[in-house]
Amino acid sequence: MNGPLTGTGTLLRLALRRDRVMAPVWVAAAALLVVSMPRALGAVYATGAERASLAASMNANGSMRALYGPVFGESLGALTAWRSGVFGAVLAAVMSLVIVVRHTREEEETGRHELLCSGAVGRRAPLTAALLAALTADAAVAVLIAGGLAGQGAPGALALGLGIAGTGVVFAAVAAVAAQLTGSARTAKGLAAAVLGAAFVLRAAGDAGTPGAGSALTWASPLGWLENVRAFAGERWWVLGLFAAGAPALTAAAYALAGRRDLGTGFLAARPGPAEGRLGSAGALARRLQRGAVLGWSAAFLTAGAVFGGMADGVAEVVGGNERTREIIERMGGRSGLTDAFLAAMAGLLGMAAALFAVSCVLRLHGEETAQRAEPLLAHPLGRLRWAGGHLAVAFAGPALILLLAGLGLGLGHGGDAAATVGACLAQLPAVWVFGGLAALLYGAAPRYAAVAWAVAGAALALGWLGPALDLPRQVLDLSPFAHLPRLPGPGGRQPVPLLVLTGLAAALTAVGLAALRRRDMTA
Repeated sequence: MNGPLTGTGTLLRLALRRDRVMAPVWVAAAALLVVSMPRALGAVYATGAERASLAASMNANGSMRALYGPVFGESLGALTAWRSGVFGAVLAAVMSLVIVVRHTREEEETGRHELLCSGAVGRRAPLTAALLAALTADAAVAVLIAGGLAGQGAPGALALGLGIAGTGVVFAAVAAVAAQLTGSARTAKGLAAAVLGAAFVLRAAGDAGTPGAGSALTWASPLGWLENVRAFAGERWWVLGLFAAGAPALTAAAYALAGRRDLGTGFLAARPGPAEGRLGSAGALARRLQRGAVLGWSAAFLTAGAVFGGMADGVAEVVGGNERTREIIERMGGRSGLTDAFLAAMAGLLGMAAALFAVSCVLRLHGEETAQRAEPLLAHPLGRLRWAGGHLAVAFAGPALILLLAGLGLGLGHGGDAAATVGACLAQLPAVWVFGGLAALLYGAAPRYAAVAWAVAGAALALGWLGPALDLPRQVLDLSPFAHLPRLPGPGGRQPVPLLVLTGLAAALTAVGLAALRRRDMTA
């Protein structure tokens, strides 16, 4: 019989097959971020007294509470939940919203949804399959986290795993609603990501103002619900009921909206463009297409810089006499004084995040090609290099803008020399450009494997974030281009050779990628 859920199982298997690479990578990243933390924390804070001192200093610092949340216990499990719980939940949320939008709005936008629904597929089957695919990935995250942390205490490990997975499920439902409201996959992802950003800001504002995660702002955010589960610190199992209630409510809203709209349309109508075109070049079109991403990343980097800068003055108090923590910060930021080392480390982390932005800008070319929007443009007197050059200009100039704003934020937050922090952030550009060049090479030469650039950039971010804490060998850390940059602010900034070498490498990778793009078949 043909009912509203007919074909759900088949569509679910199709979604899982299409995500057979992407989803496991996301699951592994979210789980490893959490599971690797006890070892790193145990190496730094080996005794109960050191962990108690850390918890007290973190809870007394409003900036630290805003970034990570409050600490509810002194065990390694409680510190793991504090240090990585929110960020693991953010990764699970991003994974979930990408999966749901990919198998709903993106399918409608490309026309594949209409083709599938012409067969024996029920009206609610595609949305149901997308939600089940996200639920499967979130369940895998919960299992890996619970299993990996079981040695720290089974009840706490299960509570943390369920809380992180619950956050992912809630934002899968948020993405399902966004997919019904908007007419494009990009807008749907942006809307769902904006909700996630608002949730993070609400939690941060609540935690900064009120210790103990008891603020109304904290309770208004799903990320705040995760904190209030209090894994490894007297678990509040009833808080998980908020996830169990919120996700079905949002899912019901998505189903109701899906039943009241036409296929391919959204409730938020796109604004009509001008009667006459105003974009006179391929570069202007690229800037228009990438404008929203540049503005969003700029605001995020300015805010992050201000937060990290505000934490710099209190880093000496947080470290105290813990030589291991001091050593980790110095491995990340150099030996130019603890405050300068911390600022240098934060500049490096912001640079690694900017590499993700550069990769996304370059791979927009791949999205335009696979969506068949590039072919009509190239049918006119527009060469491939001019078309690609517009997006590459954004990919190389955009990181300069967001890192400039991050440096200004660091300087303003720290109240120190803004020129020094701006220089520290802009010094990350050659390494960022290397990842942009790699993405250009993969897209031009082997577009099927262009997404590998995401994995490489993510691996560099993981090396920079966790490598010093895990005391990885220098040879491993040196695999990242960021390991060869001068550590600024501080002495030793006059090291132009690494900057020139990395810039030349980025230019070479980009040139080879463009040469390959000229010679290959489009949509190949």
